[in-house]
Amino acid sequence: MSDPTPAAPRNGHAPVPAAAISKPVNKKQINLPWRKAVEIAMNSLKIRFWRSLITAGGIFLSIAFLCFSLATLWLQQKPTDPDLMADYHQAVYRQIWLVVMSVLVCITGITNSMLMSVAERFREIGTMKCLGALDSLIVRLFLIEAMFMGVVSSFGGWVLGVLTVALVRWATLGWAVGVGAVTPLIIGKLFFWCIGSGAFLTVIAALLPSVRAAQMPPAAALRSDV
Repeated sequence: MSDPTPAAPRNGHAPVPAAAISKPVNKKQINLPWRKAVEIAMNSLKIRFWRSLITAGGIFLSIAFLCFSLATLWLQQKPTDPDLMADYHQAVYRQIWLVVMSVLVCITGITNSMLMSVAERFREIGTMKCLGALDSLIVRLFLIEAMFMGVVSSFGGWVLGVLTVALVRWATLGWAVGVGAVTPLIIGKLFFWCIGSGAFLTVIAALLPSVRAAQMPPAAALRSDV
C-alpha cells in the first residue's frame, strides 16, 4: 500500500499532489452566440464565393430537375376516353419513375457537393480547433452555411423548374391550354416541395461530414492535403 504522505520538497519547490497531476487541465475554448455564428458563416461564404457557387450549382440543378419532374407528373391530365386509359397509366408510371430518379439525383448531387465542401476545408477546421473552437461551434458554422446555400439554391432551382415547365407546355400545347394549367396551387406545391427538400437534404448531407471533421485532431486536420 503506497504512502499517501507527499514526498519531501525538491530544490526548494513544494511537491505537487497526485490528484492535481491526474486532473485534466481545462482549456479555454470558444463558443459564440448564434448571431455571431451566422455572421461568421456569411463572411466565410463571401470569402469562398466561387467555390460556394460551384457547390450551390449542384444543388440548383438537382432541385430544378426535381421541380420539372414533379410538375410534369402533377399536370398529367386524365383522358375521358376509356381506350386511352392504358396509355395514360403508362405515362403516369413513367413519370413516377422519373420523379424517383430525380430524387436520387438530387440526394446524390447534394451529398457530393456538401462532402466536397467540408473535405476541402479540413485545414481551416484544424486552425479553428487550435484557436480553441468547440466542436459544436464548428458543426454549427457548417450547418448555417449549408442551410443558407440549400435555401437559396433550391429557390433558384424552383424558379428554373417552373419556367422550364411553362416553356415546354407553351411550345407543345399553347399558352391557354399548356401554361394555363400551371395554376398558383401547383406553383405553391412545387415551392413547398423544392425549398423544403433542398434545405432538408443539404443540412442532412452536411451534418455527418461536419461532425466527423469537427472531431478530427487539430494536427490531423492541418496535415490534410485535400
